[in-house]
Formats: sequence, structure tokens, C-alpha cells
Amino acid sequence: MTEETAPYGSGAPAAATASSARPRRRTRITHLQRMKERGERWAMLTAYDQYAAEIFNEARIPVLLVGDSAGNNVFGYETTLPVTVDELIPLVRAVTSSAPQALVVADLPFGSYQGSPEQALGTAVRFMKEGRAHAVKLEGGTEMAPTVRLITQAGIPVMGHVGFTPQSEHALGGYRVQGRAEAGDELLAAAQAFEDAGAFSVVIEMVPAPAAARVTQALRIPTVGIGAGPDCDAQVLVWQDMAGLRSGKAPRFVKRYADLHGALLGAAQAYRADVEGGTFPATEHSFES
Repeated sequence: MTEETAPYGSGAPAAATASSARPRRRTRITHLQRMKERGERWAMLTAYDQYAAEIFNEARIPVLLVGDSAGNNVFGYETTLPVTVDELIPLVRAVTSSAPQALVVADLPFGSYQGSPEQALGTAVRFMKEGRAHAVKLEGGTEMAPTVRLITQAGIPVMGHVGFTPQSEHALGGYRVQGRAEAGDELLAAAQAFEDAGAFSVVIEMVPAPAAARVTQALRIPTVGIGAGPDCDAQVLVWQDMAGLRSGKAPRFVKRYADLHGALLGAAQAYRADVEGGTFPATEHSFES
């Protein structure tokens, strides 16, 4: 694979040579497909703002998801359900503007696509035009095939989402593992329906690892796991979970790679103490006449 065609997230960071100094191209869905064919894994993280997007782009995360998970990670909602298109579009635009090498996927929020394929296409077009997204993601099963087909025929890449689908949490009885026993056949049928309709990848959330492995082996397109075991082609986490910004008990599938909650708490406490004690601002933080 040449420098010009290599996806941004593939391989180890290159040495500081004249060749590696050339700007890398943005990750495309064709790169992800080739990685699936070669058996190469890739990482995806959520992002909702400029600085997180810049950092993850620098870290060579090839795919960023501006998820409706902004509901309970940005806006302070209890669930993802209240999130609106108008709330998400500015976040998508911030991420696409700040991550020049990442492929940015925008979630279609609850109620913005379930009405009809035409409604879904209209919403997807807004995310592409106003948010400058590179792809959209939607949840569902086999019933979403006509919707995916219409969106992809319009030239908009679609990522599917099967297994536990947060927008249907009330119908599913809460946050429960999906795809156990005979339900594994339904999971596979839903994923295959997304593939057949033209989706370029499928997220598999909160399903037994063997069921996710079965889907991954059956599909030609990449699978992205979250709580779906190690055999998916890629993995995704909410970045505040991954980096330990959100405190409290984390889902079983989360691995915390840092303690940003503790670091930020300590910094805020130190700042407060300096202000209260009169040591900030000091002379070096002040202007002379």
C-alpha cells in the first residue's frame, strides 16, 4: 500500500522521513473495506467537539462517530432519545472541521428517519450538507433495508447498527444483551439486510461474542463491536468512557485508558486554592503599565 492510498489509521506511525512528512489522505470507506479483506483491525471513537476531534485525529483514529450519545455525554439528558438534528449538526461540523484525516460518521437521531425512507434521506442530506459529515449511521433491523437503499442510492454512505439499539431501549426492556440463542439468527439477518441494502459497515452492540463473530464471518463489510467481543473487524467506545472522564460504574465492555475525571478535578481544585489563597494571578500572569 502506498503512502498516497494508505488509510490514516493503518499501521504504526511512520518515521520522520521526507516521505512520511507528506499529508496523509482522509480515511475512506474503500480503505475500511480493504482492511477487512486483509484482516486488519481499526478503532473508532465518538467525538463531539473541536479539541477531542483534533486529539483523536492526531492519535490516528481513522473513524470518528458524532453519536446521539451526545445526549448523555454532552447535553446532560438521561438517554439519547431527546437529541435533535439541530443539536447534532453543529457538533458534526465541529468534528469534521477539526479532524482532516478521519472519516466522520453522523448519527441520525431518534425520530428523524423512522417515519419513511424519504424522511431519512432528507435528514441524511442535512448532515452531509450542513454538518459536512462523510457518512451517516442509523439503527434497526431488516425493516430498515428500503431506507438504507434509498440513502445509499443518493450517494450517502450508511453505517448500520444492530443488536442493542439505544433508540429502542424502551421496546427492548432497557439495556439488555441482545442476540442470545435463537435471537442470533435475527441478528445475522438484520446485519445481512444492511449489507444487501448497501451499508458500508455495521455496528454490533451488546451481543454475545460468538454471535458477533458469526456475523463478522458472514459479512463482506466490516463490523464494529461495542460490547460484542474481540472478533469484530473494529471496535468503538464513547470517548468519555474510554478516557475516564465520566465517573461511576462503567459498562462491562468499557476499558478506561486514563483518569481524566481525576486529572481535571485535581486541576480545578488547585486553581480554586490558588485564587482563594491569592497566589493566582501572580506577577508573571499580569500586565505592567
